[in-house]
Amino acid sequence: MEANKYLTDEFISKIEKFNLRARLIVEGFITGLHKSPYHGFSVEFSDHRQYIPGDPISNLDWKVYAKTNRYYIKRFEEETNLRCYIILDHSASMGYSSGDVSKLEYAKALASALSYLMISQQDAVGLLSYTNKITNYIPPRSMKSYLNEIYKHLFKLNSEDSTQTLQTLHTLADRIKKRSLIILISDMIDEPDNIVQGLQHFRHNKHEVIMFHIQDKQELAFDFKRETQFIDAETNEKVTVSPWQIKKDYFEQYEKSVNYLKTKCYESFIEYNPITTKTPFDENLLNYLIKRSKLQ
Repeated sequence: MEANKYLTDEFISKIEKFNLRARLIVEGFITGLHKSPYHGFSVEFSDHRQYIPGDPISNLDWKVYAKTNRYYIKRFEEETNLRCYIILDHSASMGYSSGDVSKLEYAKALASALSYLMISQQDAVGLLSYTNKITNYIPPRSMKSYLNEIYKHLFKLNSEDSTQTLQTLHTLADRIKKRSLIILISDMIDEPDNIVQGLQHFRHNKHEVIMFHIQDKQELAFDFKRETQFIDAETNEKVTVSPWQIKKDYFEQYEKSVNYLKTKCYESFIEYNPITTKTPFDENLLNYLIKRSKLQ
């Protein structure tokens, strides 16, 4: 998948002005477009250079000296300012669309833009996709060329299978050791308690969590005009109803679920962002970045 499938030059020029800082993560990170000043705190070996009097003796590579009889200093490349994990739900319900774009295509566009933004600000981004199991896991990297790997996996994703959010989130939370930014993109069609418990696991481990709740306009309006057959995308169960007869009950249950998510996210310091596929993804993301930048 090419980057410009979703990311036009005009849109890129707009989002590059923003920095998706991690507000809750302080220790160990310094955000922005510059290298971390914490030399030696979290670094990766890069290469060598010849020893210069005054260099720290602790950085001498004695193995190289044994082979060459010359003093060389280990040179380090500072780790990226932040690690970000984008978690993308591509279960069958994400394939629903009442308009031009499905929830999954919308989510893939959003994930593409967020990946570009994180890497452009020299942060590392990884991708985990899931249904009722983890289907892809790409560990975080910060190289520009790494975007092609992420785009390739996003392009291949189809909506399929049921959803198992809780186990997926627990598995990833157990795997991540360094404080990170966690971004969940899903239609949240799962047991709300399971979603919350999984995300609270990340918060317990001191990660910052952002949730993008993808919703189709019909999920919000439910204004079907004629008798309609509804098919559960994940169980294939079918039921034919007169929508106007169940509209009130539908709204009560839907609002109850959404309000529960909002409340629990607020209590757990998880950022909840409801977005609808009716609004172009670039407009939604830009508005979000503007709002978030004002909170820094």
